[in-house]
Amino acid sequence: MRKRIVSRKRVIASVCVVLAAALGVAGVGGYFAFLHPPISTPAEACGNSPRAVVAAGASITRGTLGGDWIGSLRSRSELAGYEFVNAGVNGNTSADLLARIDTDVVACHPVAVTILVGTNDVRDGVPLERYRANLAAITGRIQDGTDARIALMSLPPMGEDLNAEINRRLSEYNRAIEETAESAGADYLPVHERMAEIVAQQENPASYDFSFPLALSAAIQHYAFGRSWDDIADSDGRELLVDHIHLSDRGAAVITELAAGWLSAT
Repeated sequence: MRKRIVSRKRVIASVCVVLAAALGVAGVGGYFAFLHPPISTPAEACGNSPRAVVAAGASITRGTLGGDWIGSLRSRSELAGYEFVNAGVNGNTSADLLARIDTDVVACHPVAVTILVGTNDVRDGVPLERYRANLAAITGRIQDGTDARIALMSLPPMGEDLNAEINRRLSEYNRAIEETAESAGADYLPVHERMAEIVAQQENPASYDFSFPLALSAAIQHYAFGRSWDDIADSDGRELLVDHIHLSDRGAAVITELAAGWLSAT
């Protein structure tokens, strides 16, 4: 009887160790993906440089879950004179960005601003006209408060099946982005169009199936086990997206090239 009790205690102890380890691994991935701040947030970097470039948006801009295109811009020698400010906040919609545009963008006195926001509007079912109004207000407030050049970026695909219903809806938001840029006299960067050219070559593109557990799994694989974002995407048959929304390094490189070309064209 005593041997059984000892054996049972050992099993329970082993299970507890395994659970603790699993929770620790999940905690590492979750912290760095969702809680750890990016480099050069507005609170840290605003006012520190006469040549600030503010990248405003949500998690794709924040770059802690998926490829970090702003970090790649910092490494470009032709852009060495710029200070890149990461104003990406996880989960933000266009309304959220509008609410913080003065503190996180205008207050930085930027020479250039990129805006990439709307994926969460599509996911949350924000009416198209409300999104369009928010985007126009964001652009107008930056123009009123700064002399910055402004680039509006179209939204990446959601999942890599361009014919999926969610991507048909997303195309309407991208049309609103292009029209807002034109009416405001801002520049338009065709992120979606460049990515669509790449995923359109796939024979069996992955349909949209985002979930928080999938995003957490990607984060754990990257931060706890050192897998690259490209490897994570590859393992699930995706080219540009690690979890149907956030970018692989290949996906991030598309935005890096577009943004670098825009900033270099003075």
